[in-house]
Amino acid sequence: MTRTLTPGLHDVPPGMVATVVTYLEMTAPPPPRPVPDLPDLILTELPRDADAYRDLFRRVGAVAWLWFSRLAMADETLAAILSDPDVTLHTLTRDGIPEALLELDFRSPGDCELAFFGVTPALVGTGAGRVLMDHALRLAWARPIRRLHVHTCTLDHPGALDFYRRSGFTPIAQKVEIARDPRLIGLLPETSGPRTPIFPD
Repeated sequence: MTRTLTPGLHDVPPGMVATVVTYLEMTAPPPPRPVPDLPDLILTELPRDADAYRDLFRRVGAVAWLWFSRLAMADETLAAILSDPDVTLHTLTRDGIPEALLELDFRSPGDCELAFFGVTPALVGTGAGRVLMDHALRLAWARPIRRLHVHTCTLDHPGALDFYRRSGFTPIAQKVEIARDPRLIGLLPETSGPRTPIFPD
């Protein structure tokens, strides 16, 4: 359920986490940007296996940034998404090991959602994110779409919003999301998301 908040401070119930979600879009391919030369990173398709996907999801976003949506998802629901031909999954490998997650969702006609995007801590600060974004834009706009959209939140890397804007996305809306803290229900260890405090029930 979505409702409009009134101005002022609002209590977050114990056991919950709150985040500001920013929605962004682009309606045409942006001008090319310089991309670092990282020949040891190879773009490959990611196997459509739920266990392998969740392992990479954890390494990219769960430990550092408290990503949890796909960990809470029922196995059959996740399997249906991963097996859909209108969902594409890619990764950057280094020495044969997946070190990035790029999920593009074309299930809505004319639209593409950059559903998940990120690199493991081993690649943060190396320029790999720009390499991955270059691939994302090329793959998305190779399809007959009118809009590419993404959302980020305050649980993501602190530089994520500026990165998306530099990549050609424009912010279009914001929402506040409150969810059960995944560290309190066994989805993630308590050491995950160290930037976000835990407020037990």
